[in-house]
Amino acid sequence: MSLLDDVAERDGWRCWVCDEPVDPDMSVNDPRGPSVDSRTADRKAKIAERLAHRGCNTRKGAVKVAIAWPDRLHVVEPAPLITVAGRLERKGGREMVARCPTKQDAQEAADWLVDRFSRLVPGLPVTAAVEPGGGQFLVILAAGRR
Repeated sequence: MSLLDDVAERDGWRCWVCDEPVDPDMSVNDPRGPSVDSRTADRKAKIAERLAHRGCNTRKGAVKVAIAWPDRLHVVEPAPLITVAGRLERKGGREMVARCPTKQDAQEAADWLVDRFSRLVPGLPVTAAVEPGGGQFLVILAAGRR
C-alpha cells in the first residue's frame, strides 16, 4: 500500500481540514481528490501525516486553517480548535472549549469534538467532559502528553 492509502485508511477517508469525505477514486490532481498533508517540513518531527482534499491542502498553504464548528451545535464562544489542538498536543492537560445552554447541547458538542480531534490530531488521546458552571454547561477537552 502507498502512504496515501495508509493515511487515508487510518483517517477513514475524511479530510482533516473540512471534515468532508474524500473520494478514493477521484484523481489526485482534482481539487476534491486525495492528498497527504504534513504539518511540518522537519522530517525528524514525530508528526503524523493527515488526509486532505488536494484543494484544502493547497488552500491551507495560503491562509491559516480554521476548523469550523458545525452550525447544528449550540455553543457559545467556541474556542479556535487549531489553537486548542496545538496546546493539548504540546502540553497535555485540560482546556475549556465551549459553553452550552443545556447539558444535551454540551454532550453533543463533546461527542463531536472527540470524533473531530481523532482526525485533527491522530494519535493524541482526547477525552471530553461536560461540567455545570454559571448556569450553563462547559465542554472540557483533556489530553495526556504524547
